[in-house]
Amino acid sequence: MLYAIIGRDVPEAAEPRTSARPAHMLRPKQLKNEDHLVLAGPFPVIDGEDPGSEGLTGSLIVAAFADFDTASDWTNADPYVAVGVYKATEVAPLKKVLP
Repeated sequence: MLYAIIGRDVPEAAEPRTSARPAHMLRPKQLKNEDHLVLAGPFPVIDGEDPGSEGLTGSLIVAAFADFDTASDWTNADPYVAVGVYKATEVAPLKKVLP
């Protein structure tokens, strides 16, 4: 089953996000290598590819997991959660319709 994982950043997330990014990025790369990743990326504050100093407001990962508990456990083990980048995370089952 697919799950949408949304993390919403705390207001001052830039520094902890930068320091935890290498460890954080290993996880979606592993999902990709296992052919479970559909898409992943951050939410820029501004409407543009490079938000620059404006920063980010959170992240989205859409990936396949065995069940909700597995997706939730995976989310809770994220380095961004551990260092306090996210003020909240949400895991929701997703039924892909298109494309």
